[in-house]
Amino acid sequence: MPTCKACGDDVDELVSVKVANKSKKVCEDCADRLREEGDIAEASEAVVQGMMDFKGRR
Repeated sequence: MPTCKACGDDVDELVSVKVANKSKKVCEDCADRLREEGDIAEASEAVVQGMMDFKGRR
């Protein structure tokens, strides 16, 4: 049985998710959580860049 790299639980199926340009094989619940965290991080970075009038890219 495969084991999730994030929570350590035994699961039926693992999903590959890119986090910080690295692929991680995690369970579906952890994959959803990681995607949400990534979306929130992008949004907050965009707000900070907007406040600082940053027009470039990372």
